[in-house]
Amino acid sequence: MSGTGFPPATREQWRELAREVLRRSGSETDSPEEALASTTYDGITVAPLHDASDLPETPGLPGLAPYAPGGRGLGGPWEVRQRHEVADREAVLTDLENGVDSLWLAVAPRELPRALDGVHLDWISITLDAGDRTGEAADALLSLAAANGVPAASLRGCFGADPLNLPGGAAFGLAETAELARRCADGLPGMRAVVADATPYHEAGGGDADELGCSIATGLAYVRALTDHGLGVDEAFGQVEFRYAASADQFATIAKLRAARVLWARVAEVCGGPSGQFQHAVTSAAMMTRRDPWTNMLRTTLACFAAGVGGADAVTVRPFDDALGLPDGFSRRIARNTSALLVEEGHVARVTDPAAGSWYVERLTADLAEKAWQWFQEIEEAGGMAAALATGLVRSRIARTRESRSRDIARRKAPIVGVSQFPDLSEPAPALNCVPQPPAGALPRIRHAQAFEDLRDRAEALPARPAVFLAAVGSAREHAARVSFAAGLFQAGGVETVTSSPAADPDAIAKEFAASGTAVACLCSSDEAYAEHASAVAAALRKAGAVRIWLAGRGRYDGVDGNLYAGCDVLEVLRTTLADLEVDE
Repeated sequence: MSGTGFPPATREQWRELAREVLRRSGSETDSPEEALASTTYDGITVAPLHDASDLPETPGLPGLAPYAPGGRGLGGPWEVRQRHEVADREAVLTDLENGVDSLWLAVAPRELPRALDGVHLDWISITLDAGDRTGEAADALLSLAAANGVPAASLRGCFGADPLNLPGGAAFGLAETAELARRCADGLPGMRAVVADATPYHEAGGGDADELGCSIATGLAYVRALTDHGLGVDEAFGQVEFRYAASADQFATIAKLRAARVLWARVAEVCGGPSGQFQHAVTSAAMMTRRDPWTNMLRTTLACFAAGVGGADAVTVRPFDDALGLPDGFSRRIARNTSALLVEEGHVARVTDPAAGSWYVERLTADLAEKAWQWFQEIEEAGGMAAALATGLVRSRIARTRESRSRDIARRKAPIVGVSQFPDLSEPAPALNCVPQPPAGALPRIRHAQAFEDLRDRAEALPARPAVFLAAVGSAREHAARVSFAAGLFQAGGVETVTSSPAADPDAIAKEFAASGTAVACLCSSDEAYAEHASAVAAALRKAGAVRIWLAGRGRYDGVDGNLYAGCDVLEVLRTTLADLEVDE
């Protein structure tokens, strides 16, 4: 008996119960673990059940190998790092007066004095994002500090040099990065020169292992460059911080940040450098939507929570209207308050590595670290990160992951709430604000919702809202579920639906179709009703002018052009439907 008075449950008991449930659903299997397991885009098998046997041999403690816990020492809040792409003094000061203690400035070097006017430079950390003009931006920040009587040694943050993520032929390369790092090591103890930014690999559609492997290879490339230019190993390691994307998949994000520290500690052990890794987590740009942008508040809250639990040292929450362009005061307020709420009310930062000991998280961390290490080794065998980028190795690997994810998005296996799932057609088309476009790098930048949102735009560009006629065959009990399914599917592409009165008479349904004014119909009912009525209803609809007839379900019947079902290619259905309706217009 356990201390609770109940006998301890065993894995075999769970297997028996799981087999019975699967049997009732029509699936006979001797291995429920295999039947219920899932596979990530990195090829990691996630089991449906974990126990103590899934723990790595040495999960570690904070500050000790394998350094997965690591993070922000013995707890404490992360830096709330707000990004600014325009030198808006009032917006910067408002952020700093309301919880932000770190600025991420992607403004031109000449605009830094305006952006930082009135800011106490020695009270906050400042990270620059000037791309090819990093050296110029660093000089501008140091000049501004001198003009304000702020000792350069009291500055904190990162100059943001990341030459491997710049377009080919950029003037600010590894040699210039090394010189900037030398300046930091000699007289700017609070500043880092370099960021190994992994977010471009995430934003190109890569998986977590892709992102991790690329970041570790990039960090090592920078350490090599710095030591080749005369910095000591400890100095070189101290000049690199890492930037990762935090997504709404909270457990994947937690595991990714923990695995990143494990991987960098392995590199440090081989190189003889310090094992710590400063992590800046940024809520994913790829997961943000233009449509129903309010749902982004929920996505970024999940991502911020995961980043905090995962041990990020600094967290940037993108404003919920990030995909629409420049944020306004309200969206910036919500972004900074996301961190404030999680720290002040949720007490997320009071515990070091709260996921430690979780059988699931520890297993996922170890598996992800192993997959990422294999990818890192492949990059190294190809000659390092610069060579892997130049030869297209990185691009082709990420493209495979992106294509796999795109197939899942198209089939709504990876649903996007407010866009591919539960869209709101009454929502007006969003207004886009002007936003500076980042320079094109070696990889594309994508948003997961883009394909569905493009279809919404296409539908709304027509003179009238396109519509599909849903033929509700039989009683409400027979057709209700598939009417709801079909309506949601078409609405994801901006197509309204007109539902007929419940009927089984083909002529009555065809008459309502003719009055609907559309040219596309979809039959909705039970399999039993289809067997009796589908072919006759399809023939009547065709006679009434239907150019295409869909059927909600998998059955094949005379006169039906295609089927809608869970797992079908929704994007292809919507493209076909819009093409039919555009011709009709």
